[in-house]
Amino acid sequence: MAEGLIPTGRIVTVFGGSGFIGRQVVRKLAKRGWRIRVATRRPDLASHLQPSGRVGQIHAVQANLRNPASVARALHGSDAAVNLVGILAESGRQNFEAVHAFGARAVARAVQEAGISRLVHMSALGADESSPSDYARTKARGEAAVRDLLPDAIITRPSVVFGPEDDFFNRFGEIARFLPIIPLIGADTKFQPVFVGDVAEVVARGVDGNLPAGSTWELGGPEIRTLRELVVYVCGVTRRKRLLLPVPFGPAHYLAWGIELATMLSLGLLPRVLAATRDQVKLLRNDNIVSQDAIRSGRTLEALGIQGETIPAVVPTYLYRYRKTGQYADERLTSTTTH
Repeated sequence: MAEGLIPTGRIVTVFGGSGFIGRQVVRKLAKRGWRIRVATRRPDLASHLQPSGRVGQIHAVQANLRNPASVARALHGSDAAVNLVGILAESGRQNFEAVHAFGARAVARAVQEAGISRLVHMSALGADESSPSDYARTKARGEAAVRDLLPDAIITRPSVVFGPEDDFFNRFGEIARFLPIIPLIGADTKFQPVFVGDVAEVVARGVDGNLPAGSTWELGGPEIRTLRELVVYVCGVTRRKRLLLPVPFGPAHYLAWGIELATMLSLGLLPRVLAATRDQVKLLRNDNIVSQDAIRSGRTLEALGIQGETIPAVVPTYLYRYRKTGQYADERLTSTTTH
């Protein structure tokens, strides 16, 4: 059972609390003594969160951002709210517009109508209404909807988030395990990976009311690396000698189109780690790093006094599983003779 403050009467509703980032946010809030209501489409899949707090401190409820009534029910009696819901690729009714724009507005409106004064909304670096990417445009529209309804809301914009269950380093670790040649779209695009625990800490501070009202935070880790450098690092940690093949953006567009078609024709049976979309190709045309404006105005991890975890300090602790002999890669079998 997690150690922390004895739960108070304060309730926070966390939309998307059962996901990769949500799990860390729930743990941070539990340690601070909040009673946590995890709003998710499948409450039965959120039972793994229970050990993060004391008995009765964490409770899962059903909510779907496309259903305003369920959002309102999830917020009933809450003192604060967090919206972490987001998708990296569209699937059926789970499209960017519905999740990032309509969903963000639905949560913000429900928070406003419930009279809740504190909302922390998670967006992403690169959110831009003029972007050619649907992902980036809808993220920006979600931010605008939140600001329109709740000017005092806190918005966080993380770069690629890493941690044991991430969809970035793990993905390339899996690809390196079975592909001798790794195609790289946007090989020279820069990223600033940020540790999931550091992102969760900023969200928790926002819920506590320790961030300026109406502020927007750009969250990047201490290292800026190109995609090529990050994949080279993955291959080094997993001890896989692989040929990296940069793919220009022009051909990459048609490659992604072919993968989308193959995914559709295979009824989703194409391995998930090989999935790529044309929208992701558009995203990769731009660097994903903290802006100079955010640095100058003090809207970063460093400005909050948070020393971001480095990639070498965390990533090897979970990438070892992609080595040929897993965690035993460094072991040497020895024999001894007893006389």
